[in-house]
Amino acid sequence: MMDGSLPPTTRTTCPYCGVGCGVLAAPGSAVRGDPAHPANQGRLCSKGAALGETTGLEGRLLHPMVDGKRASWDAALDAAAEGFRRALAEHGPEGVALYVSGQLLTEDYYAANKLTKGFLGTGNIDSNSRLCMASAVAGHRRAFGEDLVPGVYADLEQADLVILVGSNLAWCHPVLHQRILAAKAVRPMMRLVVVDPRRTASCEAADLHLALRPGSDVALFAGLLVHLGRAGFPIPDGLRQALDVPALTGLDPAQIAAFHQWFTSTERVVTLWSQGTNQSSSGTDKANAIINCHLATGRIGRPGMGPFSVTGQPNAMGGREVGALANMLAGHLDADQPEEVAALRAFWQAPNLATKPGLKAVELFRAAEAGRIGAMWVMATNPAVSLPDSAQVRRALARIPTLILSDCHAGSDTAAHARILLPALGWGEKDGTVTNSERVISRQRGFLPAPGEARPDWWIIAQVASRLGWGEHFAWPNAAAIFREHAAVTELARPAPRVFDLGGLADLSDAEYEALPPTQWPVPRHGPRGGRITPPVQRLIPTPFRPPAHEGRMILLTGRLRDQWHTMTRTGRVPRLMQHAHEPVLTLNPADAADLTEGGLVRVTSAWGEAVLRLALDAATPRGACFAPMHWTDQLAPRARINAAVTPATDPVSGQPELKHTPVTLAPFAASWHGFILARRSLGAQLADWCAIAPAAEGMMRHELAGSDAAPFGRLVEALGEGPATIALHAEATGEHRAAWLRDGQLIAVVFLGADHALPPREWLITLFAEARIGSAARHALLAGMLPDGPAPSPTLCACHGVSAATIRAAIEAGAGDVAAIGAATCAGTGCGSCKPELAALLAMAPA
Repeated sequence: MMDGSLPPTTRTTCPYCGVGCGVLAAPGSAVRGDPAHPANQGRLCSKGAALGETTGLEGRLLHPMVDGKRASWDAALDAAAEGFRRALAEHGPEGVALYVSGQLLTEDYYAANKLTKGFLGTGNIDSNSRLCMASAVAGHRRAFGEDLVPGVYADLEQADLVILVGSNLAWCHPVLHQRILAAKAVRPMMRLVVVDPRRTASCEAADLHLALRPGSDVALFAGLLVHLGRAGFPIPDGLRQALDVPALTGLDPAQIAAFHQWFTSTERVVTLWSQGTNQSSSGTDKANAIINCHLATGRIGRPGMGPFSVTGQPNAMGGREVGALANMLAGHLDADQPEEVAALRAFWQAPNLATKPGLKAVELFRAAEAGRIGAMWVMATNPAVSLPDSAQVRRALARIPTLILSDCHAGSDTAAHARILLPALGWGEKDGTVTNSERVISRQRGFLPAPGEARPDWWIIAQVASRLGWGEHFAWPNAAAIFREHAAVTELARPAPRVFDLGGLADLSDAEYEALPPTQWPVPRHGPRGGRITPPVQRLIPTPFRPPAHEGRMILLTGRLRDQWHTMTRTGRVPRLMQHAHEPVLTLNPADAADLTEGGLVRVTSAWGEAVLRLALDAATPRGACFAPMHWTDQLAPRARINAAVTPATDPVSGQPELKHTPVTLAPFAASWHGFILARRSLGAQLADWCAIAPAAEGMMRHELAGSDAAPFGRLVEALGEGPATIALHAEATGEHRAAWLRDGQLIAVVFLGADHALPPREWLITLFAEARIGSAARHALLAGMLPDGPAPSPTLCACHGVSAATIRAAIEAGAGDVAAIGAATCAGTGCGSCKPELAALLAMAPA
C-alpha cells in the first residue's frame, strides 16, 4: 500500500484439487499457504502458489451476452427463463437440464439442485464430478448405505502401510503426497505401495510399484481378498473369486505375494484411490474391491487405517452433499425412502419434486443430440472439452435450442455453442463454502471486487427461478442464508442412520458464518463432531472381474499434468506453470515406437475420433499403452484435444466414463513443414494445421506449428503483422526460413520454419525478450537460435524457482547427494515440493 503497510489478508481456500488447502490472500500480493488450516498446514502446490498470477481480467466474461451481443442482466435472465419455459412446454420436465461443476461453491450447488429437482421437477442435473468421483460415490453407497469417506488426512501420516491406487498423488494432490513423505522421513519403516500401470512421480518414494495391466484393479484386490480369507479373516464364500491374478494383472507373482504379505501383516493400512480407479467401466467394482479388503479386516474408522477416496475438485464433496448429481437427493436423503422424499418436498414446498433419477452426464448429452433437451444450463465447466467422444458432445451442444453458460471466462470451447452467456464471479471474488476430501468445510472468501457485471452463481439461479414464478423459494439475501437452509435439510427425516449431519450449523448468524473456521462433518446439534467415522452400515459387495469395455493392442490412458488444471482457463495463462509442459505430449514406451520419431508429431486415432500430439519416449510408460494429458482446448491446441479420441463407455452403476482405457492406433502426422513463432502477443491457435500456443514469459507467447500448405512463411509473416523482418535467412531448397524482428534494439518476434521438427531450441531466444536491447553477440546468433558457446537447453523442473534440470544435475555432480542438498544448492524443491519426485529420479540416475 502507499503508506508501506501490507494490504489486509483474507483467509480463503484454494480452488484447485480436493485437498482443500487454506490460502492467505490479499489484492495485488502473492498468495501464501495458511499455517492454521488443517489440510495443508501452510503448504501449497505449484498451482496454488501461483494463484495470485491468475486473478487478472484478461479473457474474463464481464457482461451478459445473448445471441452474440451484449445484453442487460434483465434481458439475459428473461431469455434464460423463457428458454426453460418453452422447453418445459414442448418436452416436459425431462426436456430441461443443468450440467454443473465441482468448481461451484456449496451454496451455488444447493441453489442449482433445488431449482432443478424441486421446481423444474426433473432429476436432470449432473456435474463434472461424474467424470472424477461418481464411482467412488457409488462404491460408498453400496458399502456404507451413504456417501461416506471414513478417514481423515492424519491417517495417511499414522499408517504403517499406504497404498496409492490409480493416483499420481505427487502431481494431482501434491500437498497430501508431501505429508506422506514427511511422515515416512520420520518413520522410515512406513511403507508406500503404488498401484499404477505407469511409473509416475509418486513411485519415486515407493517401496513397491505394482505396474498392473490397465483395467485389472478388481483382479488384484479380489485376489487380495481371497488371500485374506486363507489367512483367517472371515470372507463370505460368494466373494472368493477363483482368478489367475498374475495372468490378469501382468504382475510378477513375487510382487503379488509381497503385497499380500504386507497388507495381511500390517494393522494400520490406508488404501487411497482416485481417478485412475474411478474413471473406468468397472470403477464402482474397483472401489468396492478396495473397501471389501478393509471391511473384511476391520481396518476402518481407527487411526492410520481405512479406504480413502480423494476427490479431484475443490468442491466435488460439497456437490455430493447437496445432491447435485442426477441420482441423488439433497442432504444425503434417499429417494427410495418415501418418508425422506416427503420431508424434502414439504421443506422445500415443492410439490413437483423429482423422485426418479435423471440422466447422467454421457446419457444427458446423448439425449441432447437426439433433440430431447430443449434447454440446458451449463455452469463453471467446459463439457465440449472434458467429456469423452467430444465430437458427439459438440453435436449435442449445437442441437440445444436454449444453451445457457454461466462462467468466468468468455472464450471456452463450450461458450462457442451457447446462446446465452452469464458472467459469474471467480475465485477471489465469490463467497461461500467448499468441502474437501476429508469432509472439512472451509470458507472461500472474496478479497477482490466483482469485475464488470459479474454476479454470484446462486444469485443468477435465484433470478431465473423468480422469473419462472418461484421467487419466494429462492429469496436468499446472501450465501449465509443458503448455507443455513442446506444445513437444515441434513436434519430432515430423523432419526435415521445417516451420518451426514450439519444441524449444529443450521442456526449460524451471518457473522458466525463469515468467521466460520474449517469444520469437519458430521456436525450434529448434540453429540460428537467431526473425526473419523466408523460407518454404521458395512456391507461387503461382490465385485466379479470384468475386462474393460474395449480392448486393443495399444491402450490410451489420459490424466493430468503437475502444473495444470482442467482446461487451463486459469493455469494456462501463467508462464511459469507452462514451463514444465508447454505443449501437449503423448508418452510412449520406446519399444512401441516402431516408425514413430521422438519429438515428431503423432496421430492418435480411435473409433471415436483423433488427436495429434508431440511424441515423447519414456520407459516409465508400460508396453502396449500410451499417456496423454487432458488439458488442451481449441484456444490452445485444437488438434490436441485428446477426449475427441476417448471412448464414451461408462460404468453400469456409476455412469462414470472410461477415461483410462481407449484402444487406439498411432501413426506419424504428415506435415511438409514444422516451425515456431515467438512473439509479444498471441496470434491465435489457428495459424497452421497443427498449432499449440502457450505463454513463455511475461508479455510473450510461444506458438508451435506444423502444416502442409505451400509457402507458409509469407502467410505467417502477414499474420504476425510486423512488416518486413529485420534480419532473415531463406533456404528454399531445404524449406528453411528464419527471421527476426527488432525495434530499437528490442526483440519483437522470431519465426523459424523447417522441413521437420528438428529446429533450434527456444529457451535462449525466449530469454532475449526480457532485454530492453539485445547485444551484438546475441544479434549475430539470433538466426542460429543459440550462442555458439552457450549452454545446452534444459527443461524447467522447479516451477516455483525456475530451476532447470541442467542446474540440478550440476548440483548433483558437485556433491548434492539427496533432495535436501539439491534444495540447499539450487532452491529446487523448497517451494511447493511438487518437483521433489523428479529430483529423486535425477539422483537415482546419477553415476554412483
